Order: sequence, then structure tokens, then C-alpha cells
Amino acid sequence: MRHFLSILDTSSKELDDLLTLATRLKTEWQSGGNEPLLSGKVLAMVFQKPSLRTRVSFDMGMRHLGGDALYLSPDEIGLGKRESISDVSRVLSGYVDGIMARVFDHEHILELARYATVPVINGLSNFNHPCQALADVLTILENFGHLEDLNVAFIGDGNNVATSLLFSCARLGMNFSIASPEGYGLPEDVIGKAKEIAQETEISIKSTRDPIEAVKNAQVIYTDTWVSMGQEQEMKQRELDFTPYQVNAELVSQADPSAIVLHCLPAHRGQEITDEVADGPHSKIFPQAENRMHAQKAVLVTLMG
Repeated sequence: MRHFLSILDTSSKELDDLLTLATRLKTEWQSGGNEPLLSGKVLAMVFQKPSLRTRVSFDMGMRHLGGDALYLSPDEIGLGKRESISDVSRVLSGYVDGIMARVFDHEHILELARYATVPVINGLSNFNHPCQALADVLTILENFGHLEDLNVAFIGDGNNVATSLLFSCARLGMNFSIASPEGYGLPEDVIGKAKEIAQETEISIKSTRDPIEAVKNAQVIYTDTWVSMGQEQEMKQRELDFTPYQVNAELVSQADPSAIVLHCLPAHRGQEITDEVADGPHSKIFPQAENRMHAQKAVLVTLMG
């Protein structure tokens, strides 16, 4: 691995290796601390949009590993506006040992990687969210001890988080179902790419309009906000369209009794998920959030160690 831009670009073996390393680094941290594997290394963190988990998890991950992180706000760089992306990439490559970027347009991540002489990590783009997916899979693995043949149900918008989750399921042998309102499903090309991968792992991929059908026999129920950043003008219409897709106690009761509930956060409680579920016995939302840090430490060590 030279960069970490998309689950689609990452092989099953590479994902397995990252999960194994993430598990080891998490255990080490809980047992007293990580070795300073990135001592003297600096990660530049480039942000086009606000963040809690991405910023803090990468910053703390670098600290755990003995390195440093440098936060660059949207106003400081103006990626692609104040200065070309290719110039930003080449300038940063001369200063730091790695670049993590949280952007709107996936092409911006690809261009950063194209011109960088240091590793580039996708902290989120409109196409996918690979760091979140790695944390999701780590959380699932911790809870069930295996991944193969588990049933994962995503309820809601076929967005970047759903895309990375689908690709992860396809790579690692988990069956995937998604329930979305008409017009909000995963793009056909995303489904097509996942089905190509699934020819090797022999998983099933199902799209439906019925959330109850999606969660039937599911061991994992996943949801995300109905309105992502940049979609605020669609809020009223989206709330109307997605109301039947709320993850509530009734929906969870239709899944496998051992099912866990995941959410990439921030959660809009009372919309896509109820307090009863988010704070209930099935919820693994906050261990999942913590796992962003441990999963990303594995990516940092693999790319920058």
C-alpha cells in the first residue's frame, strides 16, 4: 500500500493485515501504551469541512505512536482555490511524512495522491469513507470474532459511508443489504463494482425499499444521517422521505437477537435513530467511534512506519 484512498483499491489481504495490526495496536494501548513506531514523523491533516472524530482520532493516533499531527483548516489552504491541489501536494510532501485530507470531491484526494511523494490517506470524500469502514469492520470483528457469512444491513441513504461498507463486506465475506427510499439508493456503478468483487467471496448483495426485509437475520444494523454536509437545502424533503427508515426498537426487534447497531456519527437522535436504540443494549456506536483511532493507527503505521 502506498496510499489509503478507497476500500475498492485495497485487497482482502491488505484489509486483513490492517485489521490484525489494528487489533494488536489497540491491545497494546490498553495494556499501557504503544511503541513509538512513528517517532519523528509528522502527519499533515487537511480539512475542507468540519470534523470531530476524524481530527481527534488522527491527532491522538499520531501521539500514541510517538509522532505529531499538524491541523490545516479550510481557510488556511483553500484547497484548489487559493492554491492548486498539485502545488499543495508537492509543497506538503517537502515538509511532512504523510497527508490526511477530508474533502468534498473525491477527485481532490486522487489529485493529492497523484502529486504527493508521501502517503495520502482519505479522511472522507463524497465517494467513500475508507477509514470509517475499517473502524466499522474492526468493531464487527470484536463483537462476533469473525466476519465471514455475517449479514450486514444498512438503513438509509446510499452515501459514501454505505459505499465503503459495501466494498468492505464484498472484500471480507459479509452479506450486505441496503434499504433506501426511491431515488436514494447506492449508485449502480458502486453496486456493479461490489458484485465484481463478490464473485470471489460469494456474498449476497441486496437492495430493497423495505427496511424490515433488509434487517431480517441481520447481525449488524447500520445507519447514518439523512442529511449530509452540503445537502442542507434538501433537509425538509429528506426528512419526509426517510422517516419510515428510522432505526428504532421495533426495527431492531426484526433482526437477529445478537444484532449490534452501528452509526458513524454525528447522530441526529429522533431522526435516523432513536435514543432508545443509540443508548440501548444493541448499540456499539461509541466503541465504534473509538475504533476510528485504533484502525487509523494501523493505516498510519503501514504507510508511514
